[in-house]
Amino acid sequence: MLDKIVIANRGEIALRVLRACRELGIKTVAVHSTADRDLKPVRLADESVCIGPAPSAESYLNGPALISAAEVTDAVAIHPGYGFLAENADFAERVEQSGFIFIGPRPETIRLMGDKVSAIRTMKQAGVSCVPGSDGPLGADVDENLRIARAIGYPIMIKATGGGGGRGMRVVHSEAALPNAIALTRGEAHAAFGNGSVYLEKYLETPRHIEIQVLADTHGNVIHLGERDCSTQRRHQKIIEEAPAPGLGPEIRDAIGMRCVQACQEIGYRGAGTFEFLYQDAQFYFIEMNARIQVEHPVTEMVTGVDLVKEQILIASGEPLSYRQDQIILRGHAIECRINAEDHETFMPSPGTITLFHPPGGPGIRLDTHIYQGYAVPPYYDSLIGKLIAHGESRTIALARMINALTEIVIDGIKTNLPLHRNMMNDEGFRAGAMDIHYLEKKLGLT
Repeated sequence: MLDKIVIANRGEIALRVLRACRELGIKTVAVHSTADRDLKPVRLADESVCIGPAPSAESYLNGPALISAAEVTDAVAIHPGYGFLAENADFAERVEQSGFIFIGPRPETIRLMGDKVSAIRTMKQAGVSCVPGSDGPLGADVDENLRIARAIGYPIMIKATGGGGGRGMRVVHSEAALPNAIALTRGEAHAAFGNGSVYLEKYLETPRHIEIQVLADTHGNVIHLGERDCSTQRRHQKIIEEAPAPGLGPEIRDAIGMRCVQACQEIGYRGAGTFEFLYQDAQFYFIEMNARIQVEHPVTEMVTGVDLVKEQILIASGEPLSYRQDQIILRGHAIECRINAEDHETFMPSPGTITLFHPPGGPGIRLDTHIYQGYAVPPYYDSLIGKLIAHGESRTIALARMINALTEIVIDGIKTNLPLHRNMMNDEGFRAGAMDIHYLEKKLGLT
């Protein structure tokens, strides 16, 4: 077992990893920027190391500083959480070259899955269906790009090969608009990801966003833990997630889940991972794989009883998976609301000091958050400040418990998107499970 781990992240995921380490009897090192000295995980960790000033480029994205933190504290492993350097193959490689264990997939796997074109090609070879597209990055020949687009059929989605988090995407409805849209997306992709390569995909009109959670150890064992529905989105950013997906039966679940298992076996995957699909007309279309733990992992934990973060750590320790596939049984339903420090109407970030905080309670309620009364939400990072999860024997009960929890929770001093969540839990379309990825934007009048 690993005896000391550096948690190379901040906020609620850092606290989540810390708690898993404590359950396993592992000592923790919390890293922090100068703006994050008062973070709850920094206060609770066995040790803490300041890795730089407030800007993430000089702290949480500073790979050498993170590795130095492991060196000076005699840690043996680094857990990257999600975001920041979690899917950076070069960082994972440097961690291992420095003699530490990277708690995540192998660098070559991260590299393979991080480039969406190579990921799609790999999934096709593994027999996983993908969205019709250009089957590779676009070249500079405008006429050839127009020919490819005609063959796919409009509307078209232009996507950055190295994109993520909903960035590096543009929808095009006409041939006349395509050349300029490609040039714009290339420029944005280069600025955001350092890689201006883009490709084309068919734009599906009313798909749902369904993802499959997998775990793979170093002994060749792979399992899937069912699916999550992440269709409630704004500008490709997930807002509400649930498991299992409404209306998706066990036969469909097992069929797509086992395809993901087989794909993991073929590429030699290690650790926790998520296959993301668009689902329309009873057909799954692979779009990308996230080679890390997901923000929405708690809903899977609630319906399976599997601690995904502990499994990540055990896998990195060389242990076999704690579960076989026939032991994964979905029980009940779970819903997660992402709580952001932002105006619920304009979606502008709302940093500031929390003057009053009252967490909700009751059966089936879980709140993953690092905030506390008096905590100052900094303006430098993502606005996510917590995740409220409700679990019940059925979706109806989970919805009722979530409404109760949203009624009870109090976060004063800053603006949050809690009013949006209260609105959605009472929305007839959402309650009927009739969402596609455009549902929320249409409701908000953004499309």
